[in-house]
Amino acid sequence: MSQQKKIFDKLAVIGVGLIGGSLAGALKTSGAVGTIVGFGRNPENLTTALDRGFVDSVTTDLAEAVSAADLVLLATPVSTLVELFPQVVAHLKPEAILTDAGSVKGDVVDSARVTLGSHFAQFVPAHPIAGRERSGAAAADTDLFRNHWVVLTPVAETNPQALDLVQQMWERVGAKVRLMDTATHDRILGMTSHLPHAVAYALVAQLGALEGMEDYSSMTAGGFLDITRVASSDPVMWRDIFVHNAEITADLIADHRAVLKRMEELVRSKDADELEAWFESAKKLRSELQSVRARNK
Repeated sequence: MSQQKKIFDKLAVIGVGLIGGSLAGALKTSGAVGTIVGFGRNPENLTTALDRGFVDSVTTDLAEAVSAADLVLLATPVSTLVELFPQVVAHLKPEAILTDAGSVKGDVVDSARVTLGSHFAQFVPAHPIAGRERSGAAAADTDLFRNHWVVLTPVAETNPQALDLVQQMWERVGAKVRLMDTATHDRILGMTSHLPHAVAYALVAQLGALEGMEDYSSMTAGGFLDITRVASSDPVMWRDIFVHNAEITADLIADHRAVLKRMEELVRSKDADELEAWFESAKKLRSELQSVRARNK
C-alpha cells in the first residue's frame, strides 16, 4: 500500500457499483483514506465489494454509513442520487464533504441547492468520465479512472477547501481533473455520450422490430455490434440520464434526425460525389478525434 498522506479518515460510498466500487478500491490501494464503509440495498453486491477488499465494512442503514464520514460519495443512478440528498444531509457531520458521480450536473446541482441547505457549500459536483457496460461491484476495477477525465462543476457557493480535497482524491487514483460549469458539461456530454447511447438504443430497437429476427441475428455484422456496444449499458442509469438531461438530449436527437434526413436525400438521389465527400470529411474528423484522445492519455 502507498505511504502517501491520507486525504480523508473515513469515506462512505453510497452505491458500491462499478464507479463507487472502483473508486473505493483505488483509494484503499493508494492509502488516500483510512476506512471505507459501503452502503447499498443489495446485500449480495455489498458482500462482493467486501470480499474484494474495496470496503472495510458494509451496511444497509444510511445513517450508519454517513454519520461518521468525512467524505460521502453518492455513486447511484441520478434519480436515486437526487432522492437521497435530504436523507444524507440529515445525518452528515457539519464539516463533512459531499460529492457525487452523476452523469448529469445541472439537475443534480439544482436539486442539491434546494435540499442541502447550509451544507450546499460542502457539496462538490463531479462526473468521472469512465465506465463499462457491466455494472455492480463484480465489475469494479481499481484502474478504471487512470488517465480518464473527471469533471468537477463547482458553483459560486462551493467551499474552495472542499473542492481542493475532492480534486486531490481523484488525482490520487490517476484521474485527470477538469473544472467546468454545469451547462457546458451537460451540453458537451449530451453530444459525446448521451446522444451516442440514444442512437445505439434506437438501432437495436429498429432491428428488434423487424420480422425474421433469427436471420438478422445470425448475420449481424461487426459494424452493427461495434456501434451498438453501449446499448448493453445499465438501463436504469441511462433512463435517468435522459430524463435529467432531457432538453439537451432531445434537441440533439432532433439535430441528428436532420443529419440523417440529409443523408437519406443523398442516398435516394444516388449522389456518389457528395456521399464520398461527406464520408471523407467524417473519416478525417474521427481520425483527428482519435489523435486528440491519444495525446490526452
